[in-house]
Amino acid sequence: MSVVPLLFGSFAILLILGAPITLALGVASLSALYFLGNDLVYLVQVAYTSVDSFPLMALPAFILAGALMEYSGISKRLVTLAEALVGPATGGLASATVLACLFFGAISGSGPATTAAVGMLMIPAMIRRGYDKGYASAVTASSGGLGVVIPPSIPMVIYGVSGNQSITKLFIAGFLPGVVIASGLMTVNYILCRRKGYKGSGIVWSLGAVFKALKEGIWSVLAPVIILGGIYTGFFTPTEAAVVAIFYTLFIGFFVHKELRWDGCARSLEACTWLTGRVLLIMFTARAFGRLLVQYRIPEIICNALLAMTNDLFVIWALVIAFLIFVGMFMETLATIMILTPVLLPVMTKLGVDPIHFGIVLVCCCEIGFETPPLGENLFIASGIADTSLEEISVKAIPFAAISITAVFIIALLPEISLWLPRLLGY
Repeated sequence: MSVVPLLFGSFAILLILGAPITLALGVASLSALYFLGNDLVYLVQVAYTSVDSFPLMALPAFILAGALMEYSGISKRLVTLAEALVGPATGGLASATVLACLFFGAISGSGPATTAAVGMLMIPAMIRRGYDKGYASAVTASSGGLGVVIPPSIPMVIYGVSGNQSITKLFIAGFLPGVVIASGLMTVNYILCRRKGYKGSGIVWSLGAVFKALKEGIWSVLAPVIILGGIYTGFFTPTEAAVVAIFYTLFIGFFVHKELRWDGCARSLEACTWLTGRVLLIMFTARAFGRLLVQYRIPEIICNALLAMTNDLFVIWALVIAFLIFVGMFMETLATIMILTPVLLPVMTKLGVDPIHFGIVLVCCCEIGFETPPLGENLFIASGIADTSLEEISVKAIPFAAISITAVFIIALLPEISLWLPRLLGY
């Protein structure tokens, strides 16, 4: 009897029964190891090597930095600047939400964190301005996914560790694809708001208002500039940038904005501990699962099956993207990346796809999972903030999901969108 059916069968059965992804991965790996007669100490060794990684230290640091920025007044000022830039246009407040998610994504690295931080400010504001609750929630949930595409990005860190790729290069490569997706979201928002009659803020756009918002939020704007500028110029590594982000936020929160309190620090540490622990548990069980896949040449089998089906790169991209989006609807992002990277990365590199380019497409596909049920973490967060049903939000998020999928295909078929900036900066 092959161990492969046991590995996948036990994993699938546990998922169907509603077991957490960590438990499903761990039990499936343990079952396979026990069947093979291996020493179960192997799992402990995998757990150690999974977290014994310098780049992985960036993970809790970026999570903590993003949480602290919510309590230090940085996110609030970024939202004000976004509204000053696009607020007067048709659907301006919703467009400001997209822009605010773009700004905050350059700090938090997390889709749910971006949705929560921006949504708490913008969803009530949109509802007061006459926006439908479902629409306000849908545009926020859809834009919140930008938090994992715009660098720094927690899923990019996980992909870099899983695929042994440069995290700095991934961060640089993610910038333009993030702008492409954000531009698509703002275009669809403009069309829908024009149809629904959602007007702008009523205030005439002026350079003075933008400069005023920029002056009041200059320390907030400098946060992503310092973090990304330091990484892009090579002044510090992504891990060092995450630590810089924490100390910068503490300094601004306590001494400049004077809005950060000790209880905010405590809540930030609590959120960081909980999320980091969950990620690390998934990581070591997924790593054990992934090693068994490689040991039994599952990636090679999938690769040969795809190549036997077609050699057309466009068709293979379509199959891979459709598969990733489908998986993202049912499995959380980090688990998806850790499980599928060792399976799909060899397939795509054999077809001549750059590993960095594939990583960006993978993360962009996972971004769509944040706005699609049944998992749809961003939908749940926005639903709670707006006090509206998940069904209503899901229906109104369909146009945004459609444009995001279109943007992913464009990014996949035009690799220069991802690779031009790293090449320009000498990476």
